[in-house]
This record gives sequence, C-alpha cells and structure tokens, in this order.
Amino acid sequence: MKEKNKNSKGFCGPKHGCNSPVYGIGLIGAIIFYISHAGSFMDGVVGILKAFVWPAILVYRALEMFI
Repeated sequence: MKEKNKNSKGFCGPKHGCNSPVYGIGLIGAIIFYISHAGSFMDGVVGILKAFVWPAILVYRALEMFI
C-alpha cells in the first residue's frame, strides 16, 4: 500500500486541517452578501474587505455577547 507524503498538498491532519474549502465557500458567500447589500460603490469595496475578515468579526461579535 502506498503511503501519502505528509508534505503533499492533499494532506489533512492535526497540524494542517482541511478547512481551506470551507473558508473559500464562506468567503464567496460573504462577498455576495456584502455586495448585494451595498448602497454605493464604496460600500461594496468595504464589503469585499469585510469578507476577508468575516471569521474574526463573527468571533468578536459572539464574544461581545458574553460581556
């Protein structure tokens, strides 16, 4: 049986994880959401920037509810 090289791109393990596709789908969804709710061009640009940091915003808002 052929062993998979730990340094190959397809390796999923405790150090690397397999969450890149999940983040990518979330990023695309966030871009679509923010652009569809934008009232102006600048709102769209800010929305695209927000889409890249949506996990941090989500965690911040969740922790804010505990205070």
